[in-house]
Amino acid sequence: MQCQHWSRAEVITKARQLRRNMTRTEHLLWQRLRKKQLGIRFRRQHPIGPFVVDFYAHQSKLVIEIDGDYHRKKQQKELDKLRDSQLIAAGLKVLRYTDDQVISNLERVVEEIRNNCQNCP
Repeated sequence: MQCQHWSRAEVITKARQLRRNMTRTEHLLWQRLRKKQLGIRFRRQHPIGPFVVDFYAHQSKLVIEIDGDYHRKKQQKELDKLRDSQLIAAGLKVLRYTDDQVISNLERVVEEIRNNCQNCP
């Protein structure tokens, strides 16, 4: 199984589309990450190589992914694992949260992200 690979132009176009159409959960978390509220700058729907990650903090080399219902499917789980391994091999740290985690316990998610920002290079 392979991750889908897009050209650089396709990745940038996809990132722009995703920024315009953020999910409710992504929007909730973005309201807590934007404008350096955690002390570092986050980017939303940011292209990294052939991927578009939900949130990225370059300073901490931290990727945050929000998983909706389709991430529960076996095939998608395998693709997510492959994608994560490629991002980790590139020197990035990946945090994954479900929609339910963000909606039901936003403060805990934000605190965990804050702690990971402090512990990254």
